[in-house]
Amino acid sequence: MPAMKTSPAARHTLDQLPCFSSFEPNGLVQRLETLLDSHRRRIAAITLSPQAASWTTVVEPMQAMADEVQRLFGPAAHLHGVADVDALREPYSAGVALLSGHASEIAQHPGLHACYQHIRTSAEYERYTQAQRKVVDNALRDFRLGGADLPPAEQAHVKALKIELTQLGTRFSNHVLDATQAFRLDVDDEQRLVGLPASVQELARQNAAASGRAGWTLTLDFPCYQPAISHLDDRELRRELYTAYVTRASEQGPLAGRHDNGEIMRSILAARHDLALTLGFANYAELSLATKMAPSTTAVVEFLRELAREARPAAVHELAELEEFSTGTLGLGGIEAWDFAWCAEKYRKQRFALSQEDLKPYFPVNRVLEGLFEVVRRLFGVRCERLADIDTWDPEVGFHAIVDENDEALGFFYLDLFARKRKRPGAWMDECLVRWRHDDELRLPVAYLTCNFTPAVAGQPSLLTHDEVRTLFHEFGHGLHHMLTRVDHPAVAGINGVPWDAVELPSQMLENWCWQRDALDLISAHHATGAPLPDTLHSRLAASQRFHAALQMLRQIELALFDFRLHLEYEPELDIQALLDAVREEVAVVHPPPWNRFQHTFAHIFAGGYAAGYYSYKWAEVLAADAYARFEESGVFDRDTGQDFRRTVLENGGAEDAMTLFEHFRGREPSVTALLRQAGLRA
Repeated sequence: MPAMKTSPAARHTLDQLPCFSSFEPNGLVQRLETLLDSHRRRIAAITLSPQAASWTTVVEPMQAMADEVQRLFGPAAHLHGVADVDALREPYSAGVALLSGHASEIAQHPGLHACYQHIRTSAEYERYTQAQRKVVDNALRDFRLGGADLPPAEQAHVKALKIELTQLGTRFSNHVLDATQAFRLDVDDEQRLVGLPASVQELARQNAAASGRAGWTLTLDFPCYQPAISHLDDRELRRELYTAYVTRASEQGPLAGRHDNGEIMRSILAARHDLALTLGFANYAELSLATKMAPSTTAVVEFLRELAREARPAAVHELAELEEFSTGTLGLGGIEAWDFAWCAEKYRKQRFALSQEDLKPYFPVNRVLEGLFEVVRRLFGVRCERLADIDTWDPEVGFHAIVDENDEALGFFYLDLFARKRKRPGAWMDECLVRWRHDDELRLPVAYLTCNFTPAVAGQPSLLTHDEVRTLFHEFGHGLHHMLTRVDHPAVAGINGVPWDAVELPSQMLENWCWQRDALDLISAHHATGAPLPDTLHSRLAASQRFHAALQMLRQIELALFDFRLHLEYEPELDIQALLDAVREEVAVVHPPPWNRFQHTFAHIFAGGYAAGYYSYKWAEVLAADAYARFEESGVFDRDTGQDFRRTVLENGGAEDAMTLFEHFRGREPSVTALLRQAGLRA
């Protein structure tokens, strides 16, 4: 295979990569303050004559300043998620507050606002590319959402609220991490671990050894917790783990009151509502939709409730089947919350003669990666090439180029796959560098791709569940959206400028290939023998694709409706738990115990970007299922269809309206039919 050409763009990009091994949190705040002070002086200079404002005199300098901030503080933000240390927490939190305040200054700057207004009405604007016009239009929208039109006192209030919200979000996230890692369940009797996969038993043994004790230690880190709650036959152990997991960062459970997020949640909601009112919206849900595809709050609620109506009858049937199995076959008196995943796994095993553990030997991580890269090559005409001698934050982290048919690099990505201490749970894609053509030089995009898979243990390679394979494909879909962009302006390149309820389209669509036989042959092989996934296992896997699909859909709708109503119906006396209970009463068929405090760790909406936007997963899932239906019609590896998706969606990023791009690819508006068919709710 030809090697990547070291083009000027590639060299320029690699020269700008962060140096993690020498990153020093001490002095970070001072360096950031100095940089922001210099930006204030530069902004004062470029806004002296708004009537002379142009792309060259205003927009390009603003892009350059935003990039300088990202390159200084971006590594700290990334390390906060993947290698958090006490020495970083205080400067990171202080830096976030500084940046929030500075962002408000920019959004409220009268001179800048006047400059962009002049540019928008100038003759020059009409000669701009679509991407340039989108940059200007989005900036004017953000001035409005930042309070540029408000009186000075209200502007100051908006700025203070945004700083407060960034600090509260950081505290919420820290509490979740600390609560997760504060709990340990030591086990001395190996018989109590019956049912737990051998690889997880070994992980638990290593956990214990790391603390200087014999036996096994179970933790709430997901690679340990998820298989334990799904496979441990010891019901009491499952109860202890479940109780600890769903009461993290709350006033309930074994660590009651430690790292409690209750007051933080109430403060976040109050500040968001205050912010929305100050900016002229009726509630934070309305403010959230100002930058999304969904046309109104009513449309979102109706969308979720319509999906719930479609899914509920099937979910009731799925639950009844599981309850019958648990009583008749497993002999349980009733399914408790800590039994649900265990019973479901047992039922899956009986119904399809299949479990996640049956599949794991066929998904060694290196084979999955090779297959993923080949799937992407066949679909979009690009290949992935690992590069050596790139500085990272952990020895297990890899660095890859994504290369086109002419061996030219299009972008790069860090790959951080495994769970470890001081790493935030979950999986995500984030930006390291954004594509940018500046001063006659092209800088290519660089992504962070992060997962939390079980590392190799006891001489065995890291083996993935099929769910984890889907997670990897999902995050890589986000990465492709970032890396394959052809837009040269950072504000709308890659995922930037893409409405939040459309940004999941590439990621959710790519998951579909995890079920296809032709793709499975690429991503699977037995780790010891190299044997392909047997036809029997594949047929069972295919049959299980819709297993509990309605229950899973209702769970996502429950979370989305809770999030949206929380921000739509907020009032100072709002009881968060009571609202969640009401949503569950409306749409859910599975009800957790009253002491369950899931919301205390719902970082997506309290510490991430999904506030009044969690519905985006289902909204984008409609787009993704409908887009994939075109591949089903033409062939799942049809190159023309893949290239069309690359040209219309992946390459354009946020430079054009998301609905317009979808319609260019699909030839029509999206339809919910494909999603309902995928879930088995429509023929």
